[in-house]
Amino acid sequence: MNVDAATQPAEVTILGSGTSHGVPMIGCECPVCRSGDPRDRRTRCSIYVESAGQRLLIDTATELRLQCVACGISAVDAILFTHHHADHVSGLDDVRRFNWLTGRPVRCYGTERTLVRLRKMFRYAFEDDPDSLHSRPALDPVVIGHEPFTIGDALVTPIPLVHGRTEVLGFRFGAFAYCTDCNEIPPASRARLAGLEVLVLDAVRRRPHPAHFHLDQAVEVAREIGARCTYFTHLAHSLPHAEVEAGLPAGMALAYDGLKIHVPLPP
Repeated sequence: MNVDAATQPAEVTILGSGTSHGVPMIGCECPVCRSGDPRDRRTRCSIYVESAGQRLLIDTATELRLQCVACGISAVDAILFTHHHADHVSGLDDVRRFNWLTGRPVRCYGTERTLVRLRKMFRYAFEDDPDSLHSRPALDPVVIGHEPFTIGDALVTPIPLVHGRTEVLGFRFGAFAYCTDCNEIPPASRARLAGLEVLVLDAVRRRPHPAHFHLDQAVEVAREIGARCTYFTHLAHSLPHAEVEAGLPAGMALAYDGLKIHVPLPP
């Protein structure tokens, strides 16, 4: 029996909250890159969602192995890809460990464009090779579009987003939605974000960016969407956690690696 989207609870773990360079960045001596606040150490963006009995990984970020070890993630039922950019997919080989633990391939959901790019980037993972039975991840790719679909009893609603000149996907699970890597949310997609309890939203830095919301934009979009709580993610080294969070409006905060979010049912 499928669970209705409006009453489907979720537990979310922020595996990574950083921009494509990660924080600290290579060769940078800025205060945030040298910060002693663990919330300023940001691996590449990914989350883990437990919803309706399903354990779902959103993107396979560059540091996937380290993220899963740090957060105690030992099982994945399926992977959903927001898009094909390297910081969101380059940890794909680490999925091999989940194959060993479960004894089966991991189903991977993405748009046709995303899966085509993954096949090019990780050709070895999608081709049969009798000499490499144990040195590549076992994947079961599934093409998705904009229509909601189910994984087990979990209802997943894709949220089409604009990321520069690229269409990417966010995802909604019950009263929770994840919208990373975007600088525009089209009207039809905003309608899919009505009635949220928790939103995780892109906010890369203070200055404008051609492919991401900057902080002021993200705050305004969060107000318009009206989730009870919004966390900002895909954070660059120009956003010191404690300082920025202290200046955010009520109901808004910065995500950080390892953050666990319980998504309550709507009242």
